[in-house]
Amino acid sequence: MDTDFKKYIPVVYAITAALLFGLNAPFSKLLVKEINPLFLAALLYLGAGIGMLIIDTIKKYQNYTSLEARLTKKEMPFVIAMILLDIAAPIFLMFGLTMTNAGTASLLGNFEIVATSIIAMVFFQEALGKRLWIAIALISIASVILTLRDVETIKISVGALLVLLSAVCWGFENNCTRNLSIKDPLQVVIIKGFGSGIGALFIAYRWGELSAPLLYILLALILGFFAYGLSIFFYVTAQRELGAARTSAYYAAAPFMGVVISWIILREPISATFLIALAIMIAGTYFAVSEKHIHEHTHKSVIHEHKHKHDDAHHDHTHNTNVTEHSHEHTHRKTTHTHEHLPDLHHRHKH
Repeated sequence: MDTDFKKYIPVVYAITAALLFGLNAPFSKLLVKEINPLFLAALLYLGAGIGMLIIDTIKKYQNYTSLEARLTKKEMPFVIAMILLDIAAPIFLMFGLTMTNAGTASLLGNFEIVATSIIAMVFFQEALGKRLWIAIALISIASVILTLRDVETIKISVGALLVLLSAVCWGFENNCTRNLSIKDPLQVVIIKGFGSGIGALFIAYRWGELSAPLLYILLALILGFFAYGLSIFFYVTAQRELGAARTSAYYAAAPFMGVVISWIILREPISATFLIALAIMIAGTYFAVSEKHIHEHTHKSVIHEHKHKHDDAHHDHTHNTNVTEHSHEHTHRKTTHTHEHLPDLHHRHKH
């Protein structure tokens, strides 16, 4: 496969994930009228877990051999944190949707880029270039504009703040998932779906209600499969190549998809403030996706396991026979070289 084309594959994964997640806010806005917000949050993740488990079962029934590395005890702290944050984030979002319109909620979802990027830099030493900083500033400004219910009296919308809080939770969660992206994405989504779904279900039982029309429950599960299950699968796959901050930058397409659906289906009005915020966010997205990063860097010696091929400059170990894509524990020797790169699983060095 052409090298120039290959580098765009993770970008396609990230944008696909974004478009699928863009279904979440507008359709959840419709469902939350019939389903308790806590119960809906649980159903969305359970739909993701059930749907991906069905896919995994079908693959096993067809004797499909996965080339991905499985999760181990070493990743458990990140798995637990991922589940807890995934319980909190959609709950904040569902309550926020009851207090604000879906279009605003969709655009405010872009603040997840800001949260993810800053957390990736502070806690995981992921490098942020000038263009990404400009993007963060623009998206922050747009988020503030959307949070103000009335600019003249400067009243803060509680619903908008809850949506922002969900974005911060997902920012931390994205960085936890970043450390799991080296492993099987399908397994990650199944654990995330059932773990977060069951946790949210318990909260709904304790403080909400678990009753809703069967049709709406089924629709929520289906929405969860597409907007959470398939979306997370492509997101995790993209993260291993792009890193947390940049994958979230491409994920900016999700709110725009949500806005389009809100305009078409929910007939929500378009205000001047809304259009200004949209224009600023589009500009921020451009700067986020156009950044390039190149410098001399050193790879420390490391031993890990993940799916890989031998057509790059980082997997130079040998095998007794010719192999294609495969997974096994292997060693990377210490290497210093210069090339354009992203904070993928082999370029998470400090700057």
